[in-house]
Amino acid sequence: MARPTTGPTRLTPPPWLTAGLKPADTPVPRAAVARAAVALSAPLAAGLALGQPAYGALVSMGALSGVIGDTADAYRMRIFNIAVPQLFGAVGVTLGTLVFGHGWLAVAVLTVVALVSGMISSIGAVASVSGLLLLLNAVVGAGLPMPDPWWKAPVLLTLGGLFVLLLTLLGWPFRRAAPERTAVAATYRSVAALYEATGTAAYDEQRQAVTASLNQSYDLILARRARQHGRTPSLVRLLSQLNVVIPLVEAAPAAHLRAQLYGPIPAAVPACVRELADAVEEGRTGAPVLDLPTPERPAEKAVDHALRHAAAVVHTAGTEPHPASPAKGDSVDDRLGRPAALRIRARRATRAALLSEASWRYGLRLALCIGLAQALVSLIAVPRSYWVALTVTFVMKPDFGSVFSRAVLRALGTAAGLLLAALVLAEVPRGWWDVPVMCVLAALIPAFSAKGYAFQTAAITPVILLLSDTLNQQGFALVMPRLYDSLIGCGIALIAGYLLWPESWHSRIGDRLADAVSDTAAYVTRAFAADGDQGARVRARRKLYRDLSTVRSEFQRALTEPPPTGTRAAAWWPLVVAVERIVDATTAARIRVDHGAAPPDPAEVAAVERELRELAEGIRESETLVEVRSDLPGDENGVLAPLRQEVRGARAIAGPDLR
Repeated sequence: MARPTTGPTRLTPPPWLTAGLKPADTPVPRAAVARAAVALSAPLAAGLALGQPAYGALVSMGALSGVIGDTADAYRMRIFNIAVPQLFGAVGVTLGTLVFGHGWLAVAVLTVVALVSGMISSIGAVASVSGLLLLLNAVVGAGLPMPDPWWKAPVLLTLGGLFVLLLTLLGWPFRRAAPERTAVAATYRSVAALYEATGTAAYDEQRQAVTASLNQSYDLILARRARQHGRTPSLVRLLSQLNVVIPLVEAAPAAHLRAQLYGPIPAAVPACVRELADAVEEGRTGAPVLDLPTPERPAEKAVDHALRHAAAVVHTAGTEPHPASPAKGDSVDDRLGRPAALRIRARRATRAALLSEASWRYGLRLALCIGLAQALVSLIAVPRSYWVALTVTFVMKPDFGSVFSRAVLRALGTAAGLLLAALVLAEVPRGWWDVPVMCVLAALIPAFSAKGYAFQTAAITPVILLLSDTLNQQGFALVMPRLYDSLIGCGIALIAGYLLWPESWHSRIGDRLADAVSDTAAYVTRAFAADGDQGARVRARRKLYRDLSTVRSEFQRALTEPPPTGTRAAAWWPLVVAVERIVDATTAARIRVDHGAAPPDPAEVAAVERELRELAEGIRESETLVEVRSDLPGDENGVLAPLRQEVRGARAIAGPDLR
């Protein structure tokens, strides 16, 4: 019998709809706040002082693009993140300016630009921002009158981006490799927290934090290793210090199992790892002093060996690569599973973008929506507005998250931003008062961007409106049309970019999860191969954890989609966790074998691999998880016993029928 209700039922929105409205618990980036305030207000002041406020507004628009793109930590990567997208932005505004007021030609050009923007977004972070600025500036150039001659607008916008880059690099002479050193030290500290979490329910969450920290550190240090490996001793040393943390990470699953069976590991272990983190951050050298208990079990021996090895490398004053790290000239495939040389990475990425089905699919979706938006504002008798296509650009950016949730959050964020813009445009006189107002509004962008997409939209909206008002002098009359334009743009994105595409309703997350399970099966076989290459096993494990991190992100993004995609993602989420635990159990078993435990029977390994491949095929063939009671015989006291238990748990996960 149904439980009686004692009062009226509260109508609350579903979690997938409200998830983006919760501000992220992240610190405010104070340096970025200061840079944004100066970068956007100083050009306005210079323009007013020279009697050319429109020129100042264009430089500030370029600075806004630089502020949005300044997301890296390492200085050399910030040069790429800001300078390269500015070049694409200059091309975009040039194309837009040349087709301004040309009707069908403008529609055709922006549609092609949108296709290119969507396709190159799959290459990487820098290419994604470059594609965004290419399309964004093309839309602005086609929608706002720019000063003559045609080259003036791209030059002014580029100056704004270069101004942000100059402000960013002011600290380079004093900090140089500090971001990389801080990242490596943070990785060591995350490993220390992982060892403290062994044997507890917090272990899985902390392991994910370690994976994220490792990915960030390797990305920072190895991004330009092909060019700098032989010439930058500090990076070589940091690479060695980062590489020797891998054995510690590999030993953690075995330590976790040991803690579950025999109690917490000695506190000296995480304390020693934290001391190594301090040594990395401070650049200390000298003979390490380790106060560690005598190891007895295989897991304890693995941890002890990894700690002593890491301590020896961290405290070494030399800069030559340690044997545990790649030798000069080697590919960084050993850690990242991707090419080291920039030219190789660019060639493979370009080939993937041109031949990938997903790249074309996203590009065509974005092109269709931009084409419809530009046709609406260029050819139909409605007030001309670039804001419709601008809204579509932000909502439909394929690598930025769920189209549905972003459309909703964009509408809400724009509405909030317009309230602030209305207050500014109605109460603040145009002219020199724009400078302090812009200083305050610009500072909100990095502060709010860290909190979430809706908050970022609310911060950017009044800035763009204030700058565009400087160009076309419409004042308060800008506010309500921009709200209507935003709603129209969100509607186009939802209908033409979401509802009309079957993949919106039949998510591909199952295929990605199936690929991860297949890779896990291959990893199990590789881990216990009789003639296995330890380096190849380490590469496979690092690549697998990186791929699983991507799968986890895909599922978390799918959770913000409406049913059935969000419901299916929620039902399959336990399987994502189960696969991660299978990888951990495999690594723990391999570590125990390396340090004295008896190796498993090859038949046991083959049985585990067979179960995982059957699970992968089941995921590909069905949208509903089916519980399977698998029989995995083997030595219950052997090293594979925990692994077989995790595989049984994964096969026993069942989800609701979502059809």
